[in-house]
Amino acid sequence: MQYEYDPDNAQRPGSPLRLLPWETWDGRPCYLAASGDGNGYLSRRADRMEEQQMHNAAVAYTDAETTLRNSSAGPLLLRLMLMRTTTSLGNTLRIADSRLGRLLAPSVPDEPDLTSE
Repeated sequence: MQYEYDPDNAQRPGSPLRLLPWETWDGRPCYLAASGDGNGYLSRRADRMEEQQMHNAAVAYTDAETTLRNSSAGPLLLRLMLMRTTTSLGNTLRIADSRLGRLLAPSVPDEPDLTSE
């Protein structure tokens, strides 16, 4: 599976929806409106999938470093490694975007009262 990351439509902190690590059948992002403590079945499943994607990204990173140090690596191997690494990077960016949306929204500081002078 390959997920697309759209940096122009990143979630904002305090979002009521969680971006899930999978897409709809037609390639659109999936969101979850968590109820309760946010520890339901779909939330736990998404957490496990994100954990696996992060593990896969770490493995792809290590393999890419090894491949780049291999002076006999040909164009096909380099292309396959680049494809795997970009897929992992896309997944990692999606996870970061999802977690950004789950942060608390920043509080806006009270404006100073300029009329009391």
